[in-house]
Formats: sequence, structure tokens, C-alpha cells
Amino acid sequence: MTRIFQVIVILLFAVVMALWLLCFAALLSTFARNNGEWNDVPDHIRSWFKSVRSPNGVPCCDIADGHQTTWDKRPGNNNYWVPIAGEWREVPPEAVVYNAGNPTGESIVWYIQEFHNVYRIRCFVPGGDV
Repeated sequence: MTRIFQVIVILLFAVVMALWLLCFAALLSTFARNNGEWNDVPDHIRSWFKSVRSPNGVPCCDIADGHQTTWDKRPGNNNYWVPIAGEWREVPPEAVVYNAGNPTGESIVWYIQEFHNVYRIRCFVPGGDV
């Protein structure tokens, strides 16, 4: 009886670990998506994406995580606002990168979806007009 119990416990553990790994892999895939915006860009722009860091030194991530965007500023509020998933969201001041240059000339926002309709903006680089 003990041998059967040990086998059952080991099998259950294996199933739980496999499910955990699948969930973890699915979670990671939500953080980095290539939606085709940057398929045909020169190497120097790819390198720029990999080098951009937020003002507090955290990497903004990679080219697949950066999204071309537009921006707005609201009266009485000096922060940038960008559209993400059809809704205007305020860019935290600590995410705005002014010193990285911008070879694309476009405004770029890096964000991750943390929960349903909850996004964390990691970095924002204004376009060439700022």
C-alpha cells in the first residue's frame, strides 16, 4: 500500500509541476509580443531598443515590447498620456526617457499587461517633435 501511495504522490507532483510550467510559459508570453511593428528595421534601431533604460536605470526591454504611439498632455497636468488598449493612460514621470535619443522619430511606449485592463508603463520616449 505504501508503494502505491508513493507512486500516486509522485504522479500528482509531476502533473502539478507540468501545469505550473505551462502557466508560467503562458505568463511569460504575455510580457513580450512581436506584433510586427519592427520587423524591417535597421540594426542600429534594434540596438537602440535594447539599450534604452528608464531614468532609474531599469531596461525598457526589447524591440518587441516597444509600441509606436501618440501622446497628449492634459490641462493642469504636465504628464504625458498615451493610448493603450483603446484607453488613454497617464505615463508616470519616472518612466519618461529624455536622454536616450530616438532614431525612430516616433513616440515609443513600453508597457506590460499585469492584469485584465491593468497596464504598467515601463518607459516612454517622446517623438522627435519633443
